[in-house]
Amino acid sequence: MRWLMSLGERTRPDEPTYAEDPAPGQARALALVDDFADLFTVLKQWRQEYGEELTAWAVQVEVDDINHLPAELIAHWEEEGAPVRLDTQQGGYVKVSDYRDESVHPSVSARTTTGLALWTTAP
Repeated sequence: MRWLMSLGERTRPDEPTYAEDPAPGQARALALVDDFADLFTVLKQWRQEYGEELTAWAVQVEVDDINHLPAELIAHWEEEGAPVRLDTQQGGYVKVSDYRDESVHPSVSARTTTGLALWTTAP
């Protein structure tokens, strides 16, 4: 299993915690990594390119090539969204919100940043 992560879009300045969850074919940035911890390295790189405060969405997948994602994966992402949200914060921290164990997933637009863990990507 690997992790696929897409760069979220914060499209509502009136709601700073809101972030759209674009499907892999629609995201400005996409990453496929072997381990969950590798997502933090990617976020650190994305911060340099896209700005300090950003949101990303991630899901575990069984794929080997980011350029040939299964249609079922993309369709499921468009319908359900990714279950893990990562929000960068000041000081190099990352807030992780994990929706995998929720019996009823909130809609993509209703998800908030009720994070379960906080990590730092600062050196």
